[in-house]
Amino acid sequence: MMNAEAGRRVLLLVVVVAGCAVAFYWREQFSIATLTAWVGQLGWTAPLVFIACYAAATVLFLPGLVFTLAGGVLFGPVYGTVYNLTGATLGATLAFLTARYIASDWAAQRSGKRLRQLKSGVEAEGWRFVAFVRLVPLFPLNLLNYALGLTNIRLSHYIVSSFIFMAPGGAAYTYLGYAGREVAGGGEDMVRKALLAIAVLASIAFASRILVRRHRRKTGEV
Repeated sequence: MMNAEAGRRVLLLVVVVAGCAVAFYWREQFSIATLTAWVGQLGWTAPLVFIACYAAATVLFLPGLVFTLAGGVLFGPVYGTVYNLTGATLGATLAFLTARYIASDWAAQRSGKRLRQLKSGVEAEGWRFVAFVRLVPLFPLNLLNYALGLTNIRLSHYIVSSFIFMAPGGAAYTYLGYAGREVAGGGEDMVRKALLAIAVLASIAFASRILVRRHRRKTGEV
């Protein structure tokens, strides 16, 4: 049977395909020029504003995927990835510090039974466990940022491993946003880019399942 994680991946794939179809149908009304003009008006402050908004959204439990896709739409696949990762890491660090020094009781209550598993994982594997949960979202990502602040992981290890191992997924979803913009704009290579975006998403789902299976074999889980 399909597990919950695989189900979410399939649902996301359906949403991406449907989004590309809607974007193509309404491409005349959905003006990419309007978005790029808005970014242009902000000038050099545009990346700073976007990063600050992304970080705030992470702290406030808003869906980071929306901002990641927006980063691809507004800034393209390269700069969008850099800005997305910077905003996500900054927000994750703020949440981590909040849980560790300000609101530990609240974070522990929100984490519930997951906290024990996170603590044991960090104690056993250190930064490698942080890398694993960044690559494979077994826990709600925004809550994970707070919960990891209650473990004994060093702040520097948390920041570096989070930035590096959020990069594959961040880059992939940023490209999805960029591909959606190209489809909406009716570019010459829109079909190729849309198919590549779907292939990227499928690769993420496949890689995640492999990592989960390896982790379960290692820990003895069924």
